[in-house]
Amino acid sequence: MKLGAFSVSLSVKDIKKSKAFYEKLGFEALGGDIAQNWLIMKNESCVIGLFQGMFEKNILTFNPGWNQNAENVDPFSDIRDLQKQLKEQGIHIINEADMSGSGPASFTLEDPDGNAILFDQHR
Repeated sequence: MKLGAFSVSLSVKDIKKSKAFYEKLGFEALGGDIAQNWLIMKNESCVIGLFQGMFEKNILTFNPGWNQNAENVDPFSDIRDLQKQLKEQGIHIINEADMSGSGPASFTLEDPDGNAILFDQHR
């Protein structure tokens, strides 16, 4: 199962303070829009997302079809195929991707400890 790029999406209280903090740890902006209260930052192969006011808890995130630099990779496992495989293994999907569609989509689930996991395909 190819899950794609991995990152941790952090729910932050003050995106500017969080950006400054993670810059001190060597992270640099990779994408996003701080004016819209979201920013993707990278330090070597480590990627984090900073999100202010968008969700309550931190989220583990996988991006099928992307590498750690948000560049397209081929081949890749489509999000709908991943969702189908996980459901066949008995994993409960909280918010499902539309199985009849194609292209960008997402679905979420939780691990046994209640940690949110987002599968988010952008292409």
